Amino acid sequence: MGDPVARPLWRNRDFMLLWSGQVVSTVGMRVTTLAYPLLVLALTDSPFRAGLVGFAQTLPFLLLYLPAGALVDRWDRRHVMLAADGVRAVLLGLVVLALAVDEPGLPFLLAVVFLDGACFVFFQLAESAALPHIVPRHQVPTAVAQNQARELGADLAGRPLGGALFAAGHLLPFVADLVSYTIGFLTLLFVRPGLRERAEREHSRPGLRADISEGLVRLWRQNLLRALVALTGAVNLVLAALTLVMIVRARELGASPWLIGVMLALPGGAAIAGAFAAPWLHRRLHPRTLVLGSLWLWACCTAVLAWLHSPVALGAVVAVMSLAEPAFNVVVTSYRYAVTPDHLQARTAGAARLITWGTVPLAALAAGSLLAALGPRGTLMTYAVFMTALAAVASRARPGGPSSPTR
Repeated sequence: MGDPVARPLWRNRDFMLLWSGQVVSTVGMRVTTLAYPLLVLALTDSPFRAGLVGFAQTLPFLLLYLPAGALVDRWDRRHVMLAADGVRAVLLGLVVLALAVDEPGLPFLLAVVFLDGACFVFFQLAESAALPHIVPRHQVPTAVAQNQARELGADLAGRPLGGALFAAGHLLPFVADLVSYTIGFLTLLFVRPGLRERAEREHSRPGLRADISEGLVRLWRQNLLRALVALTGAVNLVLAALTLVMIVRARELGASPWLIGVMLALPGGAAIAGAFAAPWLHRRLHPRTLVLGSLWLWACCTAVLAWLHSPVALGAVVAVMSLAEPAFNVVVTSYRYAVTPDHLQARTAGAARLITWGTVPLAALAAGSLLAALGPRGTLMTYAVFMTALAAVASRARPGGPSSPTR
């Protein structure tokens, strides 16, 4: 792979092929994430059925991360990514065909989005486990941050693009996603094989259940990693719910849909800036400082949100919060790479993401209940108390937080 010290990531052929292809396919995925519920609303005029689509698409997060991690550690990771993008392209082709011929039924759409979510889980775990084979280990934090910039940029571009395409024609967002997955598949074909060291894995395995247990045990026995994963899951109970709370609060303040869109765009832009700054921060600040600084920033900003009366001000404060998210995630992910053997990467990542991503649907349920009971200001105050408690507990924990694996 050349000189690992001198060569920047943009000159790493395999990483740039994978990254650029996934920029396109991730934008396409965000387009249909919005288009699916819009389509169900247009066909059924039922918010409940539209909500079922989001539930079906995220259900694989709870069901599949553990077994998928074990399977990905058994299989060639490049082949898993190719299969995932290939299946997703076929699924979108079926949706396009169904829309061209007739109105697709809800059971068909629920099955498609569930399978799409399952492919996402397998692809994500395979890409994560393959990363140390594509970039030198000292560049892993930079690669993680660049992947985060990809995800955040897709969020920023995909939502308005999905709405615009759906407004122009119900078929268009699904055609766009079909093209995006095809591009992702084609770029992967040119990524050189060898993303997985197969030799040490060819021995006989005791079984899938034992593989899953090995990943869980690995996570459990790494005390610091376990604490960071639990902390991330707890933080996501708030951060994952803020969009809904902001929308409800902005509507309460009389904001127009256009102004709400501006409010939600501010955190997305800030998060992209934070992703580009994350490697620089990771090199210059101790990881414990980044983790605790992020926690206290989030606690203070959440408290401020409860007292704001301008949608733009709400968006600006959440934008400040978003600046810290990529650096926090780079610390956690880099530490996981550093303490996990290659043959356990996908299983450990699956166990970790079951906790960190598994709280996302719970966050939505909790936010809905709190908003109904306390209103948006009461909900934000509750979140502020919760985040302050998290920051205080983390600050009182034993010193000597995660050391940088790349220093």
